[in-house]
Amino acid sequence: MNRFFGYGSLVNRQTHTYHTAEPMTVTGWRRAWRATPINPVAFLTGELHDGSTIDGLAADVPGGAWDALDLRETGYLRAMLPEGPQIYHIPTDLHGTPKDVRPILLSYLDVVVQGFLREFGEDGVTRFFDTTVGWETPIRNDRAAPQYPRTQVLTKDETALVDHHLRRVTRSKSA
Repeated sequence: MNRFFGYGSLVNRQTHTYHTAEPMTVTGWRRAWRATPINPVAFLTGELHDGSTIDGLAADVPGGAWDALDLRETGYLRAMLPEGPQIYHIPTDLHGTPKDVRPILLSYLDVVVQGFLREFGEDGVTRFFDTTVGWETPIRNDRAAPQYPRTQVLTKDETALVDHHLRRVTRSKSA
């Protein structure tokens, strides 16, 4: 099938040109922040997890031309979902070791949350944070000089929303 399911930055329509994108929920998966040896920062990946559901966007890959999307998603592998589309993920055996600490770029997280806010509203942002693990990963505040290649400008309210939820999930993980 020539469809993909995006659950991170691909939810932000400003980061791609897949015009057929539509909201979708996938069961049996959750999001996780993970380190890999090929990147100096954390990846947001999907991983199998019984009983979990995640929101995202499903879209057609025009003409089955996966090359551009595969390049964007370097480091990920594709897997077919029972619901039909393919999902990019990093299999557990390709994750770094627990000693491999890679920070989450705040500019990356900002893009993801902005997409979830626009697609799923504030409840969708809450679900994003609640259905993602790995919040003990250090956060690198690169907002002043964004390192994420698909950085977007956030409003003050969007930035405050990201910061609010980040405090919430990091506080609950350390309590």
